[in-house]
Amino acid sequence: MFRQFLFLLLLLPGWAVAQTQTYQKIAGYVGILHPIVTFSNTGTETNFKNNYVVGIPVGINIWKSQTIGFSAEFVPTIRAENGTSKMANFNFHPGVLVALGKGWTFAGRAAFETSGRYGLTPVLNKTVSKGKNSSLFAAVPLPLRFGNNKPTSFGAGFQFGIAF
Repeated sequence: MFRQFLFLLLLLPGWAVAQTQTYQKIAGYVGILHPIVTFSNTGTETNFKNNYVVGIPVGINIWKSQTIGFSAEFVPTIRAENGTSKMANFNFHPGVLVALGKGWTFAGRAAFETSGRYGLTPVLNKTVSKGKNSSLFAAVPLPLRFGNNKPTSFGAGFQFGIAF
């Protein structure tokens, strides 16, 4: 299964170029994600208080047109507390992109976590600086999670990064 996925992934750039569409744009990105707060019926959990959680989102955006695209994001999460740190989770985040104009983009993402949780993550993204070969962005993800015998949770975070 992994070999087939890798084979298809390697063919993707050639396949994308072979299309006769008038618009197609592929961009990669990397960033830093800081979850800020998570709410559930068991209480409110804030980052930076008793622990520190940071995610390193890496992704690829494939724009079908100037207004609609597909995105796949991969987010390892590190948790530090009591003088130690560990990789706490890995999130696969596929989704749809909708350009809203003036540098704003909405990403509607599904979420599948190694913690056993799953859900949705709507994200509002803004390009804050556009260069010739890259751009800086800021985003606000709003994760909604279910599963793994834990209560439903909703959170907010802050993400910034570079797209190229």
